[in-house]
Parts: sequence; structure tokens; C-alpha cells
Amino acid sequence: MTTILIIAYTLMAILLIFLGRKFYQRSVRMRNRLQMDHVYTNISHELLTPLTVIAASIEQLSKQEPGHAKDYALMELNVERMTRLIQQILEASKSQAGELKLKVSHGDVIEFIRQTALCIEPLMHKKGLLFVIQCEPKSMMGWIDTDKVDKIIYNLLSNAAKYTRTPGEVHLRVRTNSDFDQVIIQVTDNGIGIPADRMKGIFTRYYDGDYRWMKEHGTGLGLALTRDLVYLHNGNIECESIKDKSTTFTVTLPIRKDAFAPSQIDDLHPIDLSKPQHAIIDVEAMNQLVKAELMSERAEDEDLYRILIVEDNEDLLMLMASLLCKHFNVHTANNAQAALDFLSQHPVDLIVSDVSMPEMDGNELTKKIKSTPEWSHLPIILLSAKTSEEDRKASMLVGADDYITKPFRLGDLELRITNIIENRIRIVGERANNNADNEPRQLSPDEEFLQRARECVRKHMDDSEFDRDAFASEMGASQSTLYNKLRALTGMNVSTFIRDIRMKEAKRLAETHNDLRVSDLAYMVGFKDPKYFATCFKKEFGIQPSEIIAARQRT
Repeated sequence: MTTILIIAYTLMAILLIFLGRKFYQRSVRMRNRLQMDHVYTNISHELLTPLTVIAASIEQLSKQEPGHAKDYALMELNVERMTRLIQQILEASKSQAGELKLKVSHGDVIEFIRQTALCIEPLMHKKGLLFVIQCEPKSMMGWIDTDKVDKIIYNLLSNAAKYTRTPGEVHLRVRTNSDFDQVIIQVTDNGIGIPADRMKGIFTRYYDGDYRWMKEHGTGLGLALTRDLVYLHNGNIECESIKDKSTTFTVTLPIRKDAFAPSQIDDLHPIDLSKPQHAIIDVEAMNQLVKAELMSERAEDEDLYRILIVEDNEDLLMLMASLLCKHFNVHTANNAQAALDFLSQHPVDLIVSDVSMPEMDGNELTKKIKSTPEWSHLPIILLSAKTSEEDRKASMLVGADDYITKPFRLGDLELRITNIIENRIRIVGERANNNADNEPRQLSPDEEFLQRARECVRKHMDDSEFDRDAFASEMGASQSTLYNKLRALTGMNVSTFIRDIRMKEAKRLAETHNDLRVSDLAYMVGFKDPKYFATCFKKEFGIQPSEIIAARQRT
């Protein structure tokens, strides 16, 4: 019996140790997964912001030079391709979980690699690097997973560009082995090299390379993902490097059909060489053009709504401002505090803000604005690379009126802005109509303010010098407060509010007096120029004041 108990306790101890170890491993995996989820969220934000810049650039060019529709279509496909690449970067976590899948298609393997490499040429040009592509032979049919090979080429070439000083060289050599059943890809640069003591860790996830020293961005995932994709493709990857001289990565991939399992073969979708791969576009030149455009003098149109754009990425900020300024009076701020400072001094109708910003993010900014009585009525549209429903809800709960995920089209943003503004105007109109139909009642503070504002304008009806400054001073409010109040209550800015009251009074006078001339009517309602008055009157009522006066005289 004692022996049996000892065996039983021993088995129980072993079971408890086994279960404890499994629990510990699972805890570590969960912790690692949470860490990686955080990293991937940051990566998505960093990559999707410049992607939005590219999409906006395409839209701007298509409007300025519509004769290049084909080129724009190809660029838009590039944007879509890059979007898919960013979303598929989550394959790194799938690789860790053993969930990556391979699907190989048949086609010209070497030509596919060459075209993929050519898409990265703008990056090399931007950095002032000599980029050489050698393919021997020029063409070779075989089987590859184009999505995986695309990522392998991109990661190796972008890494070479990152760690090569200007002037420098990056060489891509693509060849086959003697049996023509493998493709060998070599990427060589004459950059900073990799020290011998760090070679063992280069394929490790979150490897801390020298990208900070090179003033570059890095995540430590590129080479680890590349290695995983090569191994998934039943291939091999090697690295040789000499510090401060050169680095060569050599990837060997099988390309024969029998190198892959039946479940990995896609016979229905051959390699499509007409479909462009992900291109890297140099946005610096475009950014300079945008800045030059914004610096050009453009008189502010009082009738246009005032938009404040808050974005810490200068490229995206400039491009959004450049495109939206054609339809709105646009102001910009590159951080949340600058936005708050601007709001305290200037009137605004709507705010567009990024969510992920340093120090104070878009959600915090929204909360501050919505909790400030003077600004609480302002609609806010938030932009974010975070696509989860939880992130969207978090932004809506702090008061955002809309939430747009990156990348987005500027036309969509413009439509959202217009819809919010038009809805506000419609609500104001319905409120005014409802109030007009109601019995006399106690006026609300906003209605009292509006009544006082109308009386103030009527008191200065014939004063052509009565402008925004004088109006704000007599109302005992700052210009921004007066603007915000009138825009929220009537949908009109200050000048339009004054003009609206004057136009309605002019129409009343024209309809009730027989002996008025148009010039007399203009002076009576505060216009210096009778011709300009007549133009405004026709625009407002669809008829000339002289026609109303003549009709009155005939009756």
C-alpha cells in the first residue's frame, strides 16, 4: 500500500509540475503576445500615416493634371498594395503561433523579383544611392508565393538602404542554380556593416540595430519576419558582413512545384506581372510644393467655414491643408497644445485631429474641448490608424463626432466635414422654425443673446463702418466668442449675420416704400456702393431691388 501511495503522490507531483509549467508557458506567450500587439499597433500608425500622404498626393495630382488617369490608377493600386502589406505584417505574430500559410503560384519568378525591386528604386534615389539590379538569366519560370517573396525583397532592400551612407551602393543579384530548381537572391550594400559579436542576434525579434544612430526608424521585426518567410518557403537565408565595409544577405528559394505540398499550391492564380508591387514614393519633393502653395497669399473668404487641422506628421498636415483649403478656410496645428492655444485666440467651425500624438493625444484634446463651454459646440473628426471597434468607441465616448481610419481619401474627409456642417445648419434652421411657431415663452440664454445681437445690428443699420470689430465690442465679447456663438446658433459667421439682417431690412423697405431709389436703399442699410448692394440683393433674393421698387410704383 505504501508503495502505491508513493507512486500516486509522485504521479500527482509530476502532473502538478507539468500543469504548472504549461500555465507558465501560456502566461509568457500571452505576455509576449500583448507586447507584440502593442508593437504592431505602433507600426500600423507609423506606416499608415505616410501612406495617407501618398494617397492624398495622388488625389491632388489627379485634380491638377487629369490627363494621366492611367498613372494615377497604378499609384492607387500601389496604395492598396501597401495597405495590405501593413495589415499582413501581423503575419509575424502568426509565425510565432505557427499559423503562417504558404500559397505558391506559377510564373516568371525572376521578372517578378525584378519588378518588385524596381518599385523600391525611388527610395534609393532619395537617399542618393546607386541601385544596381542584375538578373541571370533574365527570365525563369517557377513556383513562388508572391506575397511572401514580395516581403522578403522589400525588407532586404529597405534594410540595405537604411544602413548605407550617401554616397553608397546597393546591388541586387538574382540567379538560378545549375539545376534550375532554385532561385538565389543576393542583396549587397557597402554600408556600416554588422559587428561580429552581433551577427547571432540579427534574426531575433525586436533586435535593437543601429537605426537610431543612422537617424532611421526601426522596429526590430524586419529581418525576423524575413527569416520566417524564407523558412516557410522551404528556403534558406545567410548573412555575411564586414564592419564599416559591406553586408550581403543571400536567400535561396526552391521554385519547382514538387518542392511544395499539394495544399500549398495554387493552380488557379498564376503570377500576374501586370499587377504593380508596393512602391515607395519620395514625398519630400511633394512636401516642398505643398508648403510653397500654402505660403502663397490667399485672401480668406468670410463665407467659407473655418477648419482647424491638428496633426503631428508634417507631410500629412500640409497635404490635408493644401487640398481642403480649396473649400474651407484652413488653419493648422502640429500638436494638441498648439491647437488649444489657437482656439483661445481664433474662431473655428470644425476640428480635424489625429488621435496618436505625443504628450496629448486626440482623445485628450477632444475631452478638453468638449468640457470647455466656449468650445463644447465644436464638431470634431478624429483620424486614427487604430481600426478596432474598441478604439473607435473610446474616441466617440469622449465626444468625437466622427472617426476615420487611416489610410483615407481626402474626398471622403471633405464629405464628412460637409455633412457635419450641413447637418448643423439644418438643425439650427429647424430649431428656428419651431421657435417661430411656438407661443410666447421665456427666452433661453442663447435666444436672448441672439435677440440682443439682432437689435445691435439694427441699431447700426445705416452705419457702413459697423463691422465685426465694432459688433464684438458692443456685444461685450471677443471676436472668437461672437463668431462661435453666431455660427452655433445660426450657422452664419459674423459678416454674413450682419449682411443677412441688412438684406432683409432692405427687402422690407423696398416692398413698403414707393419713392426710394436703389442708391437710397443701399445707404439706408449700411452699404457704401449701390452696385455691390444690388449684386448682394440679387444673390440673396433672386431679384434686383429696382424690380421690386418698380413693381411697387406700378400698383
